[in-house]
Amino acid sequence: MGRKGISEGVERKIIADSMGRCMNPNCRAELFKMKGDIIERGHITPYCDTADNCFENLIILCPNCHTNFDKNHAFSAEETKEWKARRQEELKQFFAIKCSSFEELKVCIKPLLEENKTIFGNYYMNEQRELWDKFEPTILINNRIIKTRLINNMHLIQESHSEAYSNKHYINQLLLHIEEFEQTRSDKEKCRQVLFPKEVCSMFGVTPQEGSMLPMTESLERFIGKMKSQKRFDEICLGEEKPYVSYYEKGLKEKVYLSDAPRLRQLYFDNRCIMKTGVRLDSLNFALKYIKNRDLLFSYIDEGNLRIIKVKGVQIVFVYAYCLSKADIIRMAPTQGSKIVNLHNWNGSSCISKEANDTAGQFGIKLLTMDEFYGYINKLRNE
Repeated sequence: MGRKGISEGVERKIIADSMGRCMNPNCRAELFKMKGDIIERGHITPYCDTADNCFENLIILCPNCHTNFDKNHAFSAEETKEWKARRQEELKQFFAIKCSSFEELKVCIKPLLEENKTIFGNYYMNEQRELWDKFEPTILINNRIIKTRLINNMHLIQESHSEAYSNKHYINQLLLHIEEFEQTRSDKEKCRQVLFPKEVCSMFGVTPQEGSMLPMTESLERFIGKMKSQKRFDEICLGEEKPYVSYYEKGLKEKVYLSDAPRLRQLYFDNRCIMKTGVRLDSLNFALKYIKNRDLLFSYIDEGNLRIIKVKGVQIVFVYAYCLSKADIIRMAPTQGSKIVNLHNWNGSSCISKEANDTAGQFGIKLLTMDEFYGYINKLRNE
């Protein structure tokens, strides 16, 4: 009768526990090379005596240490058990590290996500089964590092009561995916119960996610202000199909599209920039795009306040109110000659009250609905 194979679950667990290195503490040879692996599974108590393929009786070794253990008897069974215990203790200490910021956590996690993505894309998605089998253990090991680092640093992840707007929800999905990936293997990735959440690659800056713009104009303004105070701000680009903000991270320019919601949520959270939404960013971007499409240039008086611009020397202030009131105008104390545009256009001309219009006259300003804004911009273009 032939030798029994090691079960899939045990195989994947011992590989993940090895962290890709020989478990002999005096060796620690890397077991995964560019052309494949040199990993060997050793039986602490010889298989011929027990036929035992359980997790407790297996240890991951390089070929040299495996030979020295099995054939040369250079190490005892008790020594190898101590190696496994020591590796577990080392991993506990290594993974217990708490990062001081999300950026510090990102330095560890991002390269592992990138490597996993490359392996999965090159081999699994291209149906290179033989190469996928060789490199899949690398994903198991990377996943173990990602999982444990995240568990010890969950306080750094943005969270919301609504799952759709919570990065922590997607991190929890990732942890479930990693657990399932380590324990099982399906021939078809779609058969897994929990698929890899693409939002995770977004928040760690691996792959942008194309989605709806976060509505929080004020949060973006505060983020820009923080970057400027740290001399890290580069530019804000609104009025485009794909608006973005760019800043410097460790001397390198980072461009973040405003439709990349998980990434932005994490940036806002990490920089304490999350604020209640006043003006919806998608509505503001639409208005600025209309100006650009009429071949007009606009400039910000201050990039820290994206709601106030100048076009041909005229100051335009954007607000977002169901019905702009007299109290709103008084509170704004607008500059004489300004044009105030209410981006909230769901109720037509009723979005500006009669009292607000009367008060605007006293301040020497003009209030505009969106329909009136279109006409005003066209007039400016023709002047």
